[in-house]
Amino acid sequence: MPKIRIPISASVAIGTGLLVLISLMIPGLETLRERILGWTILLAAVALIIGLFNLFRVHFDHVRRNQRAYYSFVLLLGMVVSFIITLLQGRAGNLADWLFNYVQFPVESSLMALLAITLTLSVTRLVQTRSDFNSLFFAGTLFIILLGSGPLFGLELPILTRTVAPYIRDVLAIGAIRGLLIGVALGTIATAIRILIGAERPFEG
Repeated sequence: MPKIRIPISASVAIGTGLLVLISLMIPGLETLRERILGWTILLAAVALIIGLFNLFRVHFDHVRRNQRAYYSFVLLLGMVVSFIITLLQGRAGNLADWLFNYVQFPVESSLMALLAITLTLSVTRLVQTRSDFNSLFFAGTLFIILLGSGPLFGLELPILTRTVAPYIRDVLAIGAIRGLLIGVALGTIATAIRILIGAERPFEG
């Protein structure tokens, strides 16, 4: 049975990828491409629902076995309440909007603030354990960004807040991010080509 299933799964994946690729080059195949992409979106939604059910099951078992029950119970309660409210009012409902603006958004902001503090402490320990050029350069850049983000205890350093920090954030950081995105895009293209020629088969895992 595995000897039959492997060629079929590989043929379906390669054929689907080639159809989408050809539909981008030849006019008249837009309907077929949209149908395939629609199936893909539907399968992704089904996979997301299965993942949510699995998450619910795992944390429900934690509550039942009294393993980290408090955190699991809070997560389950949030999932159920959010699901019921969204189901009754829709994602644009008043209560759903209130949960996003006054619960989820403050939690995300707190996590980002905690991440900044954790990163600062980690850089401090890094400099203490390894004082080479890369560590010092990274630590200096971090503290310039932090001091240039806004006034500190009512004191503002204009050269940092108006010149150095904006240049690092808007020019150097954006350039690095674009370089990473180009690398990701090239890696995606290479992986897609390997899948189309059958050299790599992640769908058989």
